[in-house]
Amino acid sequence: MQVTAMNNEFLGGDVRRETIDKESVIARLRGQLTASEKGYDLAAIDRAIETACRAHEGQRRSSGEEYVCHPVMVASILVDLGMDSETIEAALLHDVVEDTEVTLRDLEKQFGPGVAALVDGVTKIGKLPFTSREEEQAENVRKMLLAMSQDIRVIIIKLADRLHNMRTSYGWPEQKRRDKAKETLDIYAPLAHRLGIRTVKEELEDLSLRILDPIAYQEIEEALALREGERTAFLESIKERIRERLAEYGLKLYVEGRIKSITGIYRKMYVHGKAFDEIYDVYAVRVIVDTVTDCYNVLGIIHDLFRPIPNRFKDYISTPKANMYQSLHTTVISKEKIPFEVQIRTWEMHYTAEYGVAAHWKYKLGIQRRDKLEERLAWVRQFIENQKDVDDAEDIVRSIKTDLSSDDVFVLTPKGDVISLPTGSTVIDFAYAIHSAVGNRMVGAKVDGRIVPLDYVVKTGEIVTVLTTSAPGHGPSRDWLNIVKTSEARNKIRSWFKKERREENIQQGRLELERELSRNGIRLPDDKMKEFLLSQSKRQHCESLEDFYAAIGYGGVLLSRIMPRIKEDYLRLVKAENLQPGITAAPKHYNNGGVIIDDMENCLVKFARCCNPVPGDEIIGFITRGYGVSVHKRDCVNVPRDISQAEEPARWVRVHWEDSVKEEFKATLHIDAVDRQALLADITTQLASMHVMIHAINAREPKDGSASMTVTVGVNGLDHLKTVITRLSKVDGVRSIQRANQ
Repeated sequence: MQVTAMNNEFLGGDVRRETIDKESVIARLRGQLTASEKGYDLAAIDRAIETACRAHEGQRRSSGEEYVCHPVMVASILVDLGMDSETIEAALLHDVVEDTEVTLRDLEKQFGPGVAALVDGVTKIGKLPFTSREEEQAENVRKMLLAMSQDIRVIIIKLADRLHNMRTSYGWPEQKRRDKAKETLDIYAPLAHRLGIRTVKEELEDLSLRILDPIAYQEIEEALALREGERTAFLESIKERIRERLAEYGLKLYVEGRIKSITGIYRKMYVHGKAFDEIYDVYAVRVIVDTVTDCYNVLGIIHDLFRPIPNRFKDYISTPKANMYQSLHTTVISKEKIPFEVQIRTWEMHYTAEYGVAAHWKYKLGIQRRDKLEERLAWVRQFIENQKDVDDAEDIVRSIKTDLSSDDVFVLTPKGDVISLPTGSTVIDFAYAIHSAVGNRMVGAKVDGRIVPLDYVVKTGEIVTVLTTSAPGHGPSRDWLNIVKTSEARNKIRSWFKKERREENIQQGRLELERELSRNGIRLPDDKMKEFLLSQSKRQHCESLEDFYAAIGYGGVLLSRIMPRIKEDYLRLVKAENLQPGITAAPKHYNNGGVIIDDMENCLVKFARCCNPVPGDEIIGFITRGYGVSVHKRDCVNVPRDISQAEEPARWVRVHWEDSVKEEFKATLHIDAVDRQALLADITTQLASMHVMIHAINAREPKDGSASMTVTVGVNGLDHLKTVITRLSKVDGVRSIQRANQ
């Protein structure tokens, strides 16, 4: 029986519906195998086809086609990638253990332990049920990384599986299509990129974009289609000019043209705000030569033939990308005033650029010289090492999005070593990329010899010097967790606090948890509460309540994410044991030295030095770790505008001033005035006449004839402070007064 399905030829092309059936896809696969120059075990693959057909007999996909068409098409994708016989057999059988009566032992008897191990690795990914979509996605990523470290072919099969599923996604409900498309962009496309399989990465991105933003996708597709004739003619003329010029030098080469992927154009247009005509690398020409020396020779000839655009040259040969990609990139302008990119590489670089780790099997790159496969996969083990202490599984997904992103920057140490980091990384990320000890002892940084702040974002080519201290007990700041970009740095900072500040973390975690339980009306007798919290701690992979409190304290477990599940479990327990549920009442208010804090009693309060709030200011509190509640002005630069989008929203609490505050608060004023004799005396006299305490004063004389003073005074509220400012403004020569940190 024939059904309509969406099929897309591998290595690009438009997604289209065409009629397929079991016999046609099997015939296509066998044709690929026969045409291939690889020595496939055709008899074993035929047995795998027969086993899959027999096992999936009567099963159909949501798109309507016979189910066996899916594993056959996945195997077809892997043949195009040049994978070996075991991988093809495992792809054909990758769903039989999960969806049919066939067991792993059956597969091992028929096809050997290698194929059975690959099928087992693919089957384990996504097999267990989870309580939330985030947990499921994160745990699947963890399993994929683990499988990759044991046999990289497992994830290559999984990528091919996802690629075919996205090609035939029209059979899914709309919400499932969008969920799968987002997951593909977040997880699978970055993995394909990091493995260097460009063809798979770009198609996964384009298929996902078509679902998530169909209007923009269509606009770009139509813009490309409108100029298809011009584009083809332009690329052919450029290729011919390059061939003619390089032929004069007797170089053996191959020249091809390509168009930037739709997702690549989308990022430039809708993320970076560029018009279609402003994207310099929509058009690209690729020149492939025999040697590295030829690459640099061709570069010089290209720059002589076309005018290069300044600052658009990248040398990925001397500094390969993290996925081992190597090539020379330069952007030039043709005589028609059209910019285009030229990529220059050797054949081996080309195979690696197109197929990544799959080139190991497709072209046997390791045979001629030292095998680079282990080097290519070193990041997998490093990534797993970085994640081993992560208690919140959702952090893994966030790490994938940053650490495996498409864009990298290349930063130099003072000794000339190159450190590759995701775009947006800071000098702190750089320090931890060198070594955890360097990051933990860091006190500052220099970029190209200039002191920079710790949140400075590094750029390609910069030389970064990390300034460290050997003072005992020195360590990272908790604020760094909100600054760093990479999961490696974040996890190493958390690890330091986990080991060095355990008692502080336990105390802080207990305080935060008790506050959240009280606020949500979760009340149980002591013995049942302990049992209940122990069950929650085990769910977070903590062996004891102290471990659970510590994980909350150092940020490994975020209460904002687990409280919905805690409330569900609490209501289920109350119903099952016929207990009287706690009632969520209006928040209790406790006075803490002039500041009222919702739901917190006997808590240490301190006023943030960054903004020095005084009574009358709109304020908000932040639960620090070990130092009580820090009170900030609501418009302080260190307070997020949208608390719900903060890194740890549960630690921000409602606070307000007591109706009658009798305490004195410090406020710092910056005074700008015309310099004259007795100016300082007049200002201090005015303050004394108002009985205002002066806590600190600093005056300096700039060269332009003006005077600048900083005065810290004691006031009892915002109205009092306004009165002080008004009186000081009347002093002769005073031009302006600004409250510090406003």
